[in-house]
Amino acid sequence: MEDLVQLAYAVDTFYFLVMGALVMFMAPGFAMLEAGMVRSKNTSGILIKNVGLFSIACIMYMVIGYDVMYAGGMFLSPDNTVEDVLASGGDVYYSGKSDFFFQVVFVATAMSIISGAVAERMKVWSFFLFAIVMTGFIYPLQGSWSWGGGFLSEAGFVDFAGSGIVHMCGAAAALAGVLLLGPRSGKYAEDGSVNPIPGCNMPLATLGMFILWFGWFGFNGGSELKLSNIEEANAVAQVFVNTNMAAACGAVAALILSQIMFGKADITMALNGALAGLVSITAEPLSGTHIESMLIGAVGGVLVVLSIIGLDKIKIDDPVGAISVHGTCGIWGLLAVLITSDDATVDGQLMGLAVIFVFTFLVSLVAWFIIKMIMGIRISEEQELAGLDAAEVGIDAYPEFSK
Repeated sequence: MEDLVQLAYAVDTFYFLVMGALVMFMAPGFAMLEAGMVRSKNTSGILIKNVGLFSIACIMYMVIGYDVMYAGGMFLSPDNTVEDVLASGGDVYYSGKSDFFFQVVFVATAMSIISGAVAERMKVWSFFLFAIVMTGFIYPLQGSWSWGGGFLSEAGFVDFAGSGIVHMCGAAAALAGVLLLGPRSGKYAEDGSVNPIPGCNMPLATLGMFILWFGWFGFNGGSELKLSNIEEANAVAQVFVNTNMAAACGAVAALILSQIMFGKADITMALNGALAGLVSITAEPLSGTHIESMLIGAVGGVLVVLSIIGLDKIKIDDPVGAISVHGTCGIWGLLAVLITSDDATVDGQLMGLAVIFVFTFLVSLVAWFIIKMIMGIRISEEQELAGLDAAEVGIDAYPEFSK
């Protein structure tokens, strides 16, 4: 019996670590997606932000964030250890350090959402300063109210892998920053028309999307927390299938709608459609059938196209569509739980949605405003014309094309 317990501990710990590594692989996914969706003169700028935010997230979550969210911080422990963690209501434990590793890559994901939304005009060091606040305080505090066993959890709020806790949270913080930052120069004409600013590298953006799709199996699959018995293994398989089908249907739905609306098969909408399906199913990828997951993903694919167009009409400039993908579809994902889960209630879902969005948006708005007053958040018009690569990084991503 003791051997079986140790084997289950090893299997669950190893599974947690592998799933965390898959989620970590989403970091290059975000970097490549964003690098392809911005202009070539801003590519190094977006890459340095992705490298920096991931590193800052890891440090801040260890120093303070994990303790705020789960009251079991590694850095503050006298012997720098974390106790083993009970998995999924069973009697088998997995390593506490594997839990920290899995959780820390989620924090970086939330911050990565912001990077794309503020692309091409935000100061690098202002972005890094906000990353400290976001990953050390804002994200962990709102996460403690649900995953940390707080009042949202007690109210019956259901968010399996983070449509709201991770994705909508990141989008709310991004929206606050974008509103203070303003649109890119030349994005909107005086007559209110929208001037498209195409990205420089669609193959790179497509690679980024597929990397994110791949990493999402760790994001959702790992959130089951356990693998070492038949029931849990079947649950993980169900999560993988539902996640995959939601992404596929999101991409197809966005592709069809773009053809209907624009008369073209828009690759950027297809990419965001797949991600929209993934965000939409993340709140509950286990309890629904594959048919329900396909429908949830398809609705997400439709919503993201309409949201991107709608934000442009009110002059909210989001170069990669991050606010629509993670915010609009994060909201839809939380509401879609009511379709598939018997544990969710309308009051619980609406309460969680409102609390996370309002708290994150308002605190982020204050944080962005303070940073703006201290050091500014936007590069100058001349620097924007030259590009972030020249103005803030000093290294062109594509030097052979820029000379």
